[in-house]
Amino acid sequence: MALNFLGVTLTLAAILFVYQVGTVLARAAELQYPQAVVLGLIGLGAAQTFSTLLPPLGLLLGIVLALGRLYHDSEMVAAQACGLNARRSYAAMLALALPVAALSAWFSLQLAPQAAAGEARLRQQALQEGLKVPLEAGQFRSLNGGRTVVYARSVDQSGDLRDVFIKRSRGDLVETTVAQRARRVIAADGTSQSIQLFDGERLEGIPGTQRYSLLRFPEATIPLITDTTVAANLRIDQRPTMQLLGSADRKVDAELQWRLSLPVMSLVVATFAMPLGRLRPRQGRYSRVGLAVLLFASYSALSFAARSWLERGLVPASLGMWWVHGLFLLLALAWIVSPRWRSGSGA
Repeated sequence: MALNFLGVTLTLAAILFVYQVGTVLARAAELQYPQAVVLGLIGLGAAQTFSTLLPPLGLLLGIVLALGRLYHDSEMVAAQACGLNARRSYAAMLALALPVAALSAWFSLQLAPQAAAGEARLRQQALQEGLKVPLEAGQFRSLNGGRTVVYARSVDQSGDLRDVFIKRSRGDLVETTVAQRARRVIAADGTSQSIQLFDGERLEGIPGTQRYSLLRFPEATIPLITDTTVAANLRIDQRPTMQLLGSADRKVDAELQWRLSLPVMSLVVATFAMPLGRLRPRQGRYSRVGLAVLLFASYSALSFAARSWLERGLVPASLGMWWVHGLFLLLALAWIVSPRWRSGSGA
């Protein structure tokens, strides 16, 4: 079971890591993050993803695959003939499930919030570093996630931009500005920048309609990057777990219950993995993997739904997300005590 758990977990981690790399690189290219912070963002984002999915899913598939091989090769039948009983089988499962649940608790209660807060700080640092990169003549510069595009034909010796073009998108509204001369202005605290334009005009409207306005100006200022400061209050998923205790806010309570649910989920999936892993004679060793994935997907989807219902006040805080774990635990216990499943004749 342990070897299969490690194999499945490492395989899933590799898949999720490749996905995380692609996501971070796409965002880094869009927002022009410095290369120095990209690796940090990849690692912190992967830590958050791994802590949510890998321990419970890896444990479930590890147990199902291990039992599938033992039943398929008749090793479990031989072991039972030699005196292996259900108590010793479940003791072996718990010997693996309890450390995995403890690891999952550390992931969800400590590592994931720290990684989320670190990722937010790193993103802000990357945006602030981007302020230091000068605007180059003859090249389009994308800012604010592509919502602002700046172009200058040339730069004179004083650093002023000549023949400047700026396009900004705000929802359906598109604003296009041209000016003969411009100067970039960085705030004294280094957290925002704007561009000061001279002798230009601005066209503002919604493409595909006749709603537009034209403004000529001798001087104007356009903010380029303004949202680069770290928020005074961390998002809920970035707060340490101890700060979530005792809160009356539904969203905070939902976040706390979600973090506590992940180690509980590991124990519950290990419980129903044992009867799920039993095979009938001549069944393939991987015949229960699909059902295991389906059950885990249902478990996860119902947990996410319960979290959303708790946030919106559709379920009482006392019930919270615990009814989901109770439902699947009852399913596992019914599976275990059913004579049909104990005999291995279940479908």
